[in-house]
Amino acid sequence: MGVIGKENQTAITEFILLGFGDFHEMQPLLFVTFLFIYTITMSCNIVIVLVIAADHNLHIPMYFFLGNLSFLEICYTTTIVPKMLRSFLRVREVILFMGCVAQLYIFGSLAVTECLLLSVMSYDRYLAICHPLSYASVMNFKVCLQLAAGCWITGFLTPIAMMVLTFTLPFCASKVGHFFCDFMPLLKLSCTDTHLVEFLSFTVSACVTLVPFLLTLTSYYRIISTIQRIPSTTGKQKAFSTCSSHLLVVSIFYGTIIIVYGVPVGNLSPALNKAFSLLYTVISPMFNPLIYSLRNKEVKGALRKVGSKVFTFLKKSNIP
Repeated sequence: MGVIGKENQTAITEFILLGFGDFHEMQPLLFVTFLFIYTITMSCNIVIVLVIAADHNLHIPMYFFLGNLSFLEICYTTTIVPKMLRSFLRVREVILFMGCVAQLYIFGSLAVTECLLLSVMSYDRYLAICHPLSYASVMNFKVCLQLAAGCWITGFLTPIAMMVLTFTLPFCASKVGHFFCDFMPLLKLSCTDTHLVEFLSFTVSACVTLVPFLLTLTSYYRIISTIQRIPSTTGKQKAFSTCSSHLLVVSIFYGTIIIVYGVPVGNLSPALNKAFSLLYTVISPMFNPLIYSLRNKEVKGALRKVGSKVFTFLKKSNIP
């Protein structure tokens, strides 16, 4: 049953993910909807990674970071969505204790990495627009590599303390009221006081979300101030359109994470928790490649070039 009695304590060996069990009649529709979103997310991000790697014209800092973001989104959604899709086809979805540990650690690490990466990307745009003369010397390949590595390393080191504290807690139940092993729903299953863990969670969440978010807002504020001095009306409109779409994405991502992990356990209903979680685990990864990359003329040009090469290869090979 997932619980093994041992003296006066219980050891949880598996968790049951309740997912969207309340929506019994909508399970087929939800499955098709999220499968479609997952397919679009994976396809767009894989295409962007391949195009950036293949086209030498895109080997610049902006697209280097975009490639990192797209690769991150591939890992991010694959950690959560396949398990969620499978839950729509089963009466109950079981995940082993160590599987839950792995899912939460990978998810948490990638979430922190994305927070930092989005901030670095906004800083890159700030330098490119506000300091174009010194941009090439400041944002050279070595600096880009160090910034990206710093995001990934910090991302995978940050959740370790939280993981140790969370999974050394005694659990009195095994039913997780969520579609994946998330931190807050797991704390609700604990038999002991979790105030210390909650406080640490709030502190860590503030550091890895609020600080990068404020840095991102500051970068875009400086960018918009610079854009206002552009004499061309068309140039202003184009720049504002790009900045506003970027700001919308980062605001949704940072905002939902701050709400989910900054609100004390019990103050956010399970339904709201799931709704906000869907925004940053499923919806945001789908829109990121569309907004950050596929709207850019350089990426569109690279896609046409790659598509033309593939078409020519297939035509020469007589492949239908």
